[in-house]
Amino acid sequence: MPDISLAMVAVLCLAALAAGWIDAVVGGGGLLLLPALLLGLPSSTPAAYALGTNKAVAIVGTTGAAVTYVRKAPVDVRLAVRIGLAALAGSSGGAFFAAGMSTEVLKPVIMVVLLAVGAFVILRPAFGTAPAPGPGPCRVLAAIGLAGLGIGFYDGLVGPGTGTFLVLALTAVLHLDLVTASATAKIVNCCTNAGALATFAWQGTVLWQLAAVMAVFNLAGGTLGARTALKKGSGFVRVVLLTVVFALVAKLAYEQWLA
Repeated sequence: MPDISLAMVAVLCLAALAAGWIDAVVGGGGLLLLPALLLGLPSSTPAAYALGTNKAVAIVGTTGAAVTYVRKAPVDVRLAVRIGLAALAGSSGGAFFAAGMSTEVLKPVIMVVLLAVGAFVILRPAFGTAPAPGPGPCRVLAAIGLAGLGIGFYDGLVGPGTGTFLVLALTAVLHLDLVTASATAKIVNCCTNAGALATFAWQGTVLWQLAAVMAVFNLAGGTLGARTALKKGSGFVRVVLLTVVFALVAKLAYEQWLA
């Protein structure tokens, strides 16, 4: 366990609380949690420990949010688990290719896609506001391929904004409302987080004591975020979605050209 002051632990716990809330509503909590760990841990701490601890914290909040959603939202758990297993496989494949792939080439492409998505959501106010009838087999297969294998691969290869991409893909492909899409995305995230955490734990790069403290706050944030989304509805989720999308664009642009 690195030498971290109590004040910094408190800051990390607050970051975990906020990240849990954001992640439960629309995904993207890692945009806050991972940078907080990278900045909060001593500079001598290898980055792998921040990544591993991030997953150990995030899986608790994601699970809490998923349970809250499943209890109160019309979620197809079987479908979500099928997509999640595909995402787990895709994430493993992405991680395998990550070492030989330059993410600097991919970041501008991701920014363009995110800007296009943001413009689409702004210009289509009805996007994700009302669910369609149950998806047919073709849409289910498309969701497994895109939201599972495709975004899972991206998660293993690059990572930032995976939860947000999942919400968007599930809304577009399965015609879910944004609340149900967020609920489904949480179950998928549980699967990918579990796989990643198992790898980090096997490598011994998880700060379990710090993760345990932060996880309590992340769980509270995740549960509160899910309840807020269920209470406020798709219109509220849409506003948070746009905020996270443009925050992600700003983060990637900073990493690409200013960092």
